Amino acid sequence: MATTTAPKPAPRERLLAAAETLFYDEGIHIGVDRLCAVAEVSKRSMYQHFGGKDEVIVEMLRGRARRLASAWSSSDGLGPRARILAVFDSVREMSASPDFHGCPFVNVATELKDREHPASVAALGYKLELNRFFEDQARAGGAADPEALGVQLTMMFDGACAYSVVRG
Repeated sequence: MATTTAPKPAPRERLLAAAETLFYDEGIHIGVDRLCAVAEVSKRSMYQHFGGKDEVIVEMLRGRARRLASAWSSSDGLGPRARILAVFDSVREMSASPDFHGCPFVNVATELKDREHPASVAALGYKLELNRFFEDQARAGGAADPEALGVQLTMMFDGACAYSVVRG
């Protein structure tokens, strides 16, 4: 019986996958050599696909943001309250893993400390998108002040992630 192996992902996808794992587990200050080694691509190949490591970070964050936003929208059929609670349920599930290191967007912004850095801007973009999701759900649920509730829920989300990291 012959076995078939899946084709190896393209270098760009391998770089993004390696970046997502490495940056989350070890932080974004790892070197390009390590990133390329884990992705099994040459530095030349990395620079053919990205302008540099900063661009890899930004693209990795954007991809993760798209997947997370897609997960929120996959809760169709649920009411606004249940959709909000589903986001917090996902934090509880993720934080049960010993590999949970908090919110990757907050982690990147905290490590960079530069609000103007493209990756900090991408992290902020995700947080604003999460805030809009909460605000939209609050509005759909008839909240008296959906804007304020959206901000409060985003802060609770970030707090829950931080609490889970600190408390294990």
